[in-house]
Amino acid sequence: MYQYTEFDQAFVQQRADQFRDQLERWQTGKLAEDDFRPLRLQNGWYVQRYAPMLRVAVPYGEINAAQIRVLARVAREYDEPEAAVFQAAMEGQGKLGTTFLPTHCAHFTTRTNVQFNWIPLSKAADVMDLLATVNLHGIQTSGNCIRNTTTDALAGIAVDEVVDPRPYAEILRQWTTLHPEFAFLPRKFKIAITGAAEDRAATGWHDVGLHLVKNAAGEVGFKVFVGGGMGRTPVIATQIREFLPWNQIMNYIEAIVRVYNELGRRDNKYKARIKILVKAEGQAYIDAVEEEYRQIVEVDGGPHTVPQAEFDRVAAMFVEPDLSSHPAISAEQANAELQAQIAASPAFARWVQRNVHPHRNPALRAVTLSFKRPGQAPGDASGDQLDALADLMDVFSAGEARVTHDQNVLLPWVHASELHALWQQAKALGLASTNVALLTDMIACPGGDFCALANARSLPIAEAITQRYQDLDELDDIGEIDLHISGCINSCGHHHSGHIGILGVDKDGKEWYQVTLGGSDGSTLSGEAGAGKVIGPSFSAAEVPDVLEAVLTTYRDLRQPGERFIDAVRRIGLDPFKEAGKAARHPAPAEVEAEAV
Repeated sequence: MYQYTEFDQAFVQQRADQFRDQLERWQTGKLAEDDFRPLRLQNGWYVQRYAPMLRVAVPYGEINAAQIRVLARVAREYDEPEAAVFQAAMEGQGKLGTTFLPTHCAHFTTRTNVQFNWIPLSKAADVMDLLATVNLHGIQTSGNCIRNTTTDALAGIAVDEVVDPRPYAEILRQWTTLHPEFAFLPRKFKIAITGAAEDRAATGWHDVGLHLVKNAAGEVGFKVFVGGGMGRTPVIATQIREFLPWNQIMNYIEAIVRVYNELGRRDNKYKARIKILVKAEGQAYIDAVEEEYRQIVEVDGGPHTVPQAEFDRVAAMFVEPDLSSHPAISAEQANAELQAQIAASPAFARWVQRNVHPHRNPALRAVTLSFKRPGQAPGDASGDQLDALADLMDVFSAGEARVTHDQNVLLPWVHASELHALWQQAKALGLASTNVALLTDMIACPGGDFCALANARSLPIAEAITQRYQDLDELDDIGEIDLHISGCINSCGHHHSGHIGILGVDKDGKEWYQVTLGGSDGSTLSGEAGAGKVIGPSFSAAEVPDVLEAVLTTYRDLRQPGERFIDAVRRIGLDPFKEAGKAARHPAPAEVEAEAV
């Protein structure tokens, strides 16, 4: 993974020092609330429903064991609300039936960041200083700026990779951080980059999606997409460039953002995302970007053209780990032993099938540790679990891991000969659930239990579904399926791209949920990126698990041999599922009384 330089380290610490000064001036009344708010946001500090929330950046998902241990310490020592704050939260959520508001834990997000929900602002500067000791920070994880650039969790190790996207992601991270053109945009701005044949980074759903490709001459460049996004108006990004030379990427993104900064709506936050501008202007937007790009290159001299030497410097900082301490056996021998272990243990065989992924090095594997299990919110990890994760990273993955956009953690450097030992230790820690890509491997935002923007709670719905579907044989029979849950239209749970999406809505001050079917993130499993479609009016919280079961039963009744859920939905159409959902509704109280008479 990327090795921070002395400059990088000094920059992060300087930013932490700067935030401490800003916080102290705000606390003493020397800095007005309206002035402090954007500074707080651009350092990752929100004020949520009951308490502050800190979002820590994990650039393109790469993280090391030392950083995980510091996150564990933050969870253990700082993620604790003041007594009065927690009492108010329990009373407020208790009216809705929530009895579990976890503290002392971290939350892995769909943007490969890590969040904490209870840290008091009075301790914020101390936390930022602690994070800086391991080069972690919250810079530009919130606010109307270019956010954390994400990529494929298998970047650098995928068997289908054309070009490793991580050096390009790092160059973009360094360039966009604190860039004045990108710090105060009309709205937040997200970039995703992939270098593999399969799009595992959901690039179509981003403000800018970048596909690394090679042309007929073998030259590296980008296929550029602009204007994707979820929220109130789900839009798939438009391709605006078939091939852009790799060294021009910063000049071209500058053109994209300049046109957005100039023409994007600032009078209406619901229409301020770049997707609205691209959709409204169409070819005119593309023409404006091309003209701006021409001006940058021909008139300004291409000031952001990436020199080969600079790319080489950054690429060289991605140092592959030393694996020499692991067993010195051939790939053939390791794989033979693995096959014998698989044959001897059906449970281990199931885990290998679900959680273990091919690696460009045939002696190695990538392994997903599932953070989806009963009793904890999807993506949550306690301080003790984080420490245990760091130990697994040190022993089995050269001290490295990747936070994934589906709220799990991937170990990228596991020897095939050590998979069985890893499985046994992960199982003892509760991190070996064999549900990766299955129904209970769901994405869910924190929802109304924590977020001030949410219309409804996500986590009780996720828990009810998880509890109902604990039979692994049943999950395997249902097959690979993306279930995504959002507590509001802002779509932090990516409900639009789920094969099944659940969206919390407000009706007369009560929680209700829309159900959508047929969404896609653009992966091979899901097909071309697209938004799911609603199946009828919204459902009550109590009805949602029954509606989900009815939808899945309809699929199992109507599917063809070997047909996956998403393919069946597209072949059959929505009508049978709409009828199944309608039939699963609970009778109204008046109807129950009438039946009882």
